[in-house]
Amino acid sequence: MRKTIKTTEAIFPMPVLMIATYNEDGSVDVMNAAWGTMFDRTHVVLNLTESHKTVKNIKKRKAFTVSIADAKHVTEADYFGVVSANTVKDKFEKSGLTATKSKNVDAPIINEFPICLECEFVEINDVGVVGTVVAVTADESVMTGDKIDIQKVDAIAFDPYTHGYYRVTERVGEAFKDGLKLKK
Repeated sequence: MRKTIKTTEAIFPMPVLMIATYNEDGSVDVMNAAWGTMFDRTHVVLNLTESHKTVKNIKKRKAFTVSIADAKHVTEADYFGVVSANTVKDKFEKSGLTATKSKNVDAPIINEFPICLECEFVEINDVGVVGTVVAVTADESVMTGDKIDIQKVDAIAFDPYTHGYYRVTERVGEAFKDGLKLKK
């Protein structure tokens, strides 16, 4: 028997994405956003409202980065979600993390997060902020050869049912191959 539950945020896992921009004074701004995904092969969409300081920065700078949060930095990732840059001006500095300016867009790369999508701002629409991915960088520590090894990334996902964070690490199958076993 199935039971109806009282949540609409019922897709699990939800990514834990760190959205980074520069403030007007050039300081780094980062927010935690679980409501984001690839829209197609070259675009991301982030379901963010214009009340966020980060969205205001994105519109002014025409750029942002999206980093994949990892288990090693779960405290900092959560901090970026519970503290608003609208009220805490030195939010990034308090995290203890560091940033490097992207070579491709006018936005910071958070050094401690292992994967970063560098994006040019396209528009804000009914779904949210849309950006074109112009570059993807990964720390060499999470790569095997020239490919990202998700087990080394130790990415985390948000659980909307219990408000927990979980590791996304164990490989359980082969995409575009395992299903062929049922094809006759």
